[in-house]
Amino acid sequence: MKKFFGNKEFYKKVMMLAIPIIVQNMITNFVNLLDNIMVGAVGTEQMTGVSVVNQLTFVFSLALFGAVSGPGIFTAQYYGKKDYEGVRNTMRFKFIVSVVILVGGVSIFLLFGDDLIRRFMTDTEKLDVEATFGYAKEYLRIMLIGLIPFCFSNAYAGTLRETEKTTVPMIAGITATVINLGLNYILIFGHFGAPRLGVTGAAIATVVSRYVELLMIVLWSHLNKGKTPYFKGLYRSLAIPGDLIKKILLRGTPLFLNEFLWSLGMTELAQRYSTRGLEVVSAVNISNTFFNLFNVMVISMGSVVAIIIGNLLGANETDEAVDTDRKLIVFSVLTCTVFGALEVIFAPFFPLFYNTTDEIRGLAATLLRINGCCLPVHAFLNSAYFTLRSGGKTVVTFIFDSVFIMVVTLPVATVLARFTALPIVPLYICVQCTDMLKVVMGAVFLKKRIWINNLVDD
Repeated sequence: MKKFFGNKEFYKKVMMLAIPIIVQNMITNFVNLLDNIMVGAVGTEQMTGVSVVNQLTFVFSLALFGAVSGPGIFTAQYYGKKDYEGVRNTMRFKFIVSVVILVGGVSIFLLFGDDLIRRFMTDTEKLDVEATFGYAKEYLRIMLIGLIPFCFSNAYAGTLRETEKTTVPMIAGITATVINLGLNYILIFGHFGAPRLGVTGAAIATVVSRYVELLMIVLWSHLNKGKTPYFKGLYRSLAIPGDLIKKILLRGTPLFLNEFLWSLGMTELAQRYSTRGLEVVSAVNISNTFFNLFNVMVISMGSVVAIIIGNLLGANETDEAVDTDRKLIVFSVLTCTVFGALEVIFAPFFPLFYNTTDEIRGLAATLLRINGCCLPVHAFLNSAYFTLRSGGKTVVTFIFDSVFIMVVTLPVATVLARFTALPIVPLYICVQCTDMLKVVMGAVFLKKRIWINNLVDD
């Protein structure tokens, strides 16, 4: 049993890293939930319009995550090696690539935003398609302003987490989400003398909270040089050693493409589900919003795996990395089994918070039950992904993640959605079952130990 479970000190270290990330993600997702419920209280068309835009900006978020994750692999290993100049250089790379992603993303949304939204607008007799499109367009227009602080917050917060400073992003994230919640209450419904802005108010609240989060993270990072020596002299120059750029591009480009294509694949899956009607879009939005609360442990444990295993590999402690990784994966799967069971139990009650039809509530509850049963599988896959990534095996992660969804998952969904009359529930289950093949792939990759790799050893 010692092979799969750690001692008290092991779990103490894991939780010291995990708890700030879990708390931040939990509060963020909880506020997003309340945000979603508030918009849903205004109307189903408003909620559906916002969910479509969130699905589109999800692609941008994951593309950004992939772009800064490449240098982030090196950040964790440089920090494990105590090479602070290396950390500075990776942070400079993150800053530059964030600007590139920002300009590219905003340009695409400005030029093709309407067409992208239209792809989700399936005709239905129960919801007003044109009204839904109008709300989505209005929401996107304001949310573009919030992409600026979102980009740079990710670069700073990622570096802080990779250097084991997880508390600061947590505090900034909590503060931002509380501000977002308060402004939502005021601006969506028009309280305290403010105008009733609905969807527009929700967008403004999100944008303001993101600027607050960025300000807090940047100020702490640069005013606490004793705790963050790698931020000292960060912007004296944006020059990055050429050999490091080549290494980051070699390892990071597959990671960027992976996150971008994976998020694009997930968005296309949502589009396939939308062929069953806008009611399905609403139900999927409700189920995903609550599912994100339970998925917090999956995401957080992935971050912990990346931090701990990256640091161990950078310090050349390969045997300990293998042992630690096994125990982290077991802990993640067992914990997420409990979370999944809770999701299944409470699934019928969550949709009751929404001002929508009984049909949409019932479908959302069913989708939540399915997601709850799949949560342990997601835990294993996410931990395997971050294990492979921590050792720089980004081509393997590319095959494991985005190639799989594009070659297996999406084609299955496309065939079932377009060439059969299969209802949404069995269609959804069939798509989820494709992950079992991915589990086999992940187990093989981990067993072969192809991820053991020190990227920063001179």
